[in-house]
Amino acid sequence: MALKTKFKTREEIPAELQPHYVEQAGEWVLDHDGKAKIEEFRSANIALNQQVAEWKKRFDGIDPDAVRQLAEDKRKLEEAQQLKAGEVDKVVAARLKTELDKVHAPVVAERDALHGRLTAIQIDQAVVTEATKRGLRPTALTDITSRARTTFKLVNGVPQAFEADGQTARTGKDGVSPMTLAEWVDALVSDAPHLFEANAGSGAAGSGGGAAGNRSVKNPFRKESFNLTEQMKLQKTDPQLAARLKAAA
Repeated sequence: MALKTKFKTREEIPAELQPHYVEQAGEWVLDHDGKAKIEEFRSANIALNQQVAEWKKRFDGIDPDAVRQLAEDKRKLEEAQQLKAGEVDKVVAARLKTELDKVHAPVVAERDALHGRLTAIQIDQAVVTEATKRGLRPTALTDITSRARTTFKLVNGVPQAFEADGQTARTGKDGVSPMTLAEWVDALVSDAPHLFEANAGSGAAGSGGGAAGNRSVKNPFRKESFNLTEQMKLQKTDPQLAARLKAAA
């Protein structure tokens, strides 16, 4: 099923996809970055469904309870043989390990869950702090933290950006150093300007400021979309936005 790029109202958009659409000219349009994430999500779902199908085929006709019972019978037989051979210490050690594993497993699961929540909180706080400096809109908190969680992981207690594979570290502007939160947010100012206020920190909206804030345009300061006329227009009507886009280029 093809992904719709435009809806007349926000209510028509499936709830799980709403964060990836922005309002433009009275309609809700799929954000470019959001489209890429949705396609990535769909590809992951397809791969997961294929894996599940392979598992079903592989284990078709196998009774899990019967397998567990066979494993238990095997353990008891081995234990009986060890006792018969006078290896009481091995039997006791094996039983103790089994009981410890039962206690240890839920503790490890709870620890991992707590670590995951702590990581999310730290990343959320860091990205919101950095983005607020650039005029993050209050309504964009959920959107930007969602984007950050799919990009950053804690490495030695510090958020580090990774590519979509989750293994390759993203590099910053110099092409060598790891990408910083500041660089990532600067890129968002250019790629998703609807997340930021048009005149952040100016104390008042200038003439035409609202239009600039809602406009989703390519960065005229970037090499691939360089536009001198648009640069001059932005510098005249919205110098704050122009400065952010220039810094992000």
